[in-house]
Amino acid sequence: MCAAKLENPMNDHDFGKLFDHTILKQDATKEQVVAVCQEAAKHNFMSVCVNPGWITTCVKELEGTDVKVCTVIGFPLGATTSESKAYETKNSIENGALEVDMVLNVGFMKDGNIDAVESDIRAVVNAARQANDKVIVKVILETCLLNKDQIKTACELCVKAGADFVKTSTGFSTGGAKAEDIKLMRDTVGKDVGVKASGGIRDYAAAIAMVNAGANRLGCSAGIKIIEQRAANDTQASAGTGLY
Repeated sequence: MCAAKLENPMNDHDFGKLFDHTILKQDATKEQVVAVCQEAAKHNFMSVCVNPGWITTCVKELEGTDVKVCTVIGFPLGATTSESKAYETKNSIENGALEVDMVLNVGFMKDGNIDAVESDIRAVVNAARQANDKVIVKVILETCLLNKDQIKTACELCVKAGADFVKTSTGFSTGGAKAEDIKLMRDTVGKDVGVKASGGIRDYAAAIAMVNAGANRLGCSAGIKIIEQRAANDTQASAGTGLY
C-alpha cells in the first residue's frame, strides 16, 4: 500500500537550491565534471562541489548561470595543518570558488583539544574572509566518528569561529548523514547558521527527512534522481497515491 504524499511546500526553484551537486571521487574525469556542471545548471542547483583541481573548469562551464562553485578543504581527512588549509582556501577562492567545505580535525576533537579545533576553523574562516568576504564557509564534522557531546561541542566551536554552516560528512568515512544528528546540529547552532546534510542521501524520502530535521542544504550526487522522484511523488499524490 502506498503512503501519503511526502510533505514539501517548496517550489521547484527553492527545492533545487537545496542541492550542492557533488562529484568528489578520485577518478573523476573532465567529461564527468563538465556533465555535473551542465546538470546543475539545468536543474537550478545551488552549487557544484568538486575537488580544488576542478574549480577553474567549473567556473568556465558555469559562466552565465547562478550556480556557484563549491570546493573542499583538507579533504577528506581534515588532518592537514591549519596553515595548509588556509592556503588551500585562499588559492581556491582566487580560482573562483564561492563556497568552501573544510574538514574538521577529527583527531583534535576526539582528544578534547577544543582550542586547536577552534583555531583550525578560524584559520579557514579568516582566509576566506580576506580573500572574498562573500564566500560561504562550511565545516564538515564527520559525525559518524563523533559522539553526541562531541558533535554538539564541534557545532559550538564552528559558530564561535565564524563558520556559516556545519555539515555532517565527507562521504568517505564510515557513515553519512542521520536525521538525529541533523536535529542535534540545528538545535545547537540555532536558526542563523546553516546545516548541510551530506553522505548517503540517495532518494527523495531521505532528502525530505533531512530537511524536516533541520537541514537547509543537501550535498549529494543523487540530486537529479531526487528531483525526478519528487516530481513523480507529486504527480502520483495528485492522483490519490504516493511513492512511499
